[in-house]
Amino acid sequence: MVDITVSDFMKGRYNLMIYVGIDIAKLNHFASAISSDGTELMKPFKFTNDGDGFQMLDSRLSALSYEDDSIIIGLESTAHYGDNLVRYLVACNYNVCVLNPIKTSVMRKDNIRKTKTDKVDTFIIAKTLMMQDSYRFVSFYDLDLMDLKQLGRFRQKTIKQRTRLKIQLTSYVDQAFPELQYFFKSGLHQKAVYALLKEAPSPQGIASMHMTHLSHLLVTASHGHFKKEQAKELRVLAQKSVGASDSSLSIQITHTIAQIELLDSQLNSVEAEMTEIMKFNDPVIMTIPGIGYINGGMILGEIGDIHRFPSPSKLLAFAGLDPSVYQSGNYSARRTRMSKRGSRVLRYALINAAHNVVKNNATFKAYYDKKMAEGRSHYNALGHCAGKLVRIIWKMLTDGVEFNLD
Repeated sequence: MVDITVSDFMKGRYNLMIYVGIDIAKLNHFASAISSDGTELMKPFKFTNDGDGFQMLDSRLSALSYEDDSIIIGLESTAHYGDNLVRYLVACNYNVCVLNPIKTSVMRKDNIRKTKTDKVDTFIIAKTLMMQDSYRFVSFYDLDLMDLKQLGRFRQKTIKQRTRLKIQLTSYVDQAFPELQYFFKSGLHQKAVYALLKEAPSPQGIASMHMTHLSHLLVTASHGHFKKEQAKELRVLAQKSVGASDSSLSIQITHTIAQIELLDSQLNSVEAEMTEIMKFNDPVIMTIPGIGYINGGMILGEIGDIHRFPSPSKLLAFAGLDPSVYQSGNYSARRTRMSKRGSRVLRYALINAAHNVVKNNATFKAYYDKKMAEGRSHYNALGHCAGKLVRIIWKMLTDGVEFNLD
């Protein structure tokens, strides 16, 4: 029996793998290391979740081995607290695995003492790494997928905020100038209406505007869609309005429009960044007719590593597009609704994508028409098309092949 010390590894005398377990927390992380023969190489130590702490970890890891390839680092998937550390370690060319907490939970249950502390968890994570047959290391592409996921979810939240503000704006205008929504056939939420209300948020303000100025404002903001004749009609309508003359409503209208326009600007920025990421990586999903950079980015961001899903049915369930099961005694329902569990953002993006693919691909159009002929509703038929699309996406991402269903 030969005793192996840390100094032996530093001298490169033994070609053993080193497994580093990191327990993630909000402010401080813990790390420890063991060798592939079970030797404890690095006792658990604490490092802060900042630049100084990351550099401290890097220096401790560098002291273990001259070759970064001999070190495998594992950490559990825990919300967003470990994202910055993962990015840092990948940039330093370390082999990093993000483990499913279910795997470490099994190892923790096998622990005789059944102790759970930050220090003990680092060894459990390291031992979980050591027991694995194969590894899936985080790549720069995976980091881009993380960005797409965050941007896609932020986009959905921003859209919901904007929708609420538009509903509020409609209610304010209903009180201040109720006739206005019937004058603009395309609705209140267009640039010409916003430009008008920002300058004159009450019918009295519109009625008192000089005709030349009112006409120029409408023509310019609508890019020539509204003419001088409509400006005259609008001023007459404002003069006859029964709307409330309330300064507080005017303030709420102008401020709500400012918030909506700010969210519009933020959405444009988010979508531009998602488009850049998608163009840089040029994923095979973009060969599917009808899928754009935004929908494609949301789908890829939510899926992440496709190898997490050993079969299309697993991915289908993750999206919540799988049928729910209803069974009681000898009765089993033949038709059920989709489960709607899992990622709501992925389900939304897939339904949107299916709608566009049906318009751009003959095979999907025929499948949609078949479901409609069976008496399905529009959204039910789209749900079936989304399920078909999931199976195709799984195959494309797993095998790295382009879309060829013509």
